Amino acid sequence: MENLSNISTIKAILTKHGFTFSKSLGQNFLVNPSVCPRIAEQGGAKQGVGVIEVGTGIGVLTSELAQRADKVVAVEIDQRLLPVLEETLSDYHNIKIINQDILKVDLHKLIQEEFAGMQVVVCANLPYYITSPVIMYLLESRLPIDAVTVMVQKEAAIRICAQPGTRDVGAVSLAVRYFSEPRILFQVSRGSFMPAPNVDSCVIRLDIKKETPQNILDEKLFFRLVKAAFSQRRKTLVNPVSGSLGVGKPRLKQLMEESGIKSTARAEELTMEQFIQLANGITMLKK
Repeated sequence: MENLSNISTIKAILTKHGFTFSKSLGQNFLVNPSVCPRIAEQGGAKQGVGVIEVGTGIGVLTSELAQRADKVVAVEIDQRLLPVLEETLSDYHNIKIINQDILKVDLHKLIQEEFAGMQVVVCANLPYYITSPVIMYLLESRLPIDAVTVMVQKEAAIRICAQPGTRDVGAVSLAVRYFSEPRILFQVSRGSFMPAPNVDSCVIRLDIKKETPQNILDEKLFFRLVKAAFSQRRKTLVNPVSGSLGVGKPRLKQLMEESGIKSTARAEELTMEQFIQLANGITMLKK
C-alpha cells in the first residue's frame, strides 16, 4: 500500500469510499510519517508480542504495528472504516479487525483467544473525549498486559502522568499511578493530524505494575476518597471528604493528623502513601 501518511493518498482513499470525518467520534487521522513508527517501537511492538490497538483510523499505526509484532487485533467502533481498512491493510496477514466499542469488549477473553503464548501490549491514538474512560477500563480490568501506549491531548498527558503531591495531579493521576508507572514519551504537534485539532498531543506509556499496592484495606473506599478529595480541589480536604464519605470533621482531622496530613491540606498536596493511610483509617473507623 502507498504511504498512508500522505495527505493526497488519504484524501483519495477516503473519497473513494465516501468517508467523511465524524466529530462525535473525535476522528483526527495522523499525517506525520514519523509518529506511528515511534509509537510502535516505543510501545513494545516486536517479535513474540501481540498488540491490541484501540481505534484504527485508516490503518497508519496498525500497519506499523503489524510490521513489528506477531499479531495485531484492532478494535474499531466506526463500521464505515471497514472497507477502507480492507484496502489499506490488504498486504498484512497478521491483523484482525473487530468492529466494536472497546468499552464493551471482553478483553480477557480476547487475549486468551488471540494471543496465546505471547506478551501483550496496547497501543492507541485515542479520541480526546474518551481518553480517561478507555485508559481506566484497560487498567481496572487487570489485564495480563505489559504496557499501554497511547496518544492523548497534551494537557491530559500532563495530568495523567503527574506525580502525587504536585500541582498538576488529579484523581486520574492517582488512579493511573495505582495500576502503572506512567511517563510521557514525546510530543506531537497539532499539525500532524488531518483535520488538525486545536491542541497539541503527547504519546504516553503506562508500564503495568505486576502488583497494585498491597497495604490497602478497602480498594473501593480508597478510590472514593481520591475522587472526593479532588472533587473540590481548591478547598481543603476536610470539606469534600467529610461529606462524601460520611466522616465527621473532627474525627477526619484526627485521622489526617495520624497519617501525617495537615488539617488545612488540599488534595494535590498528598502523596500516594498518605491517601492509602487515610483510606485505611476511614475503613477501620467504619468497621
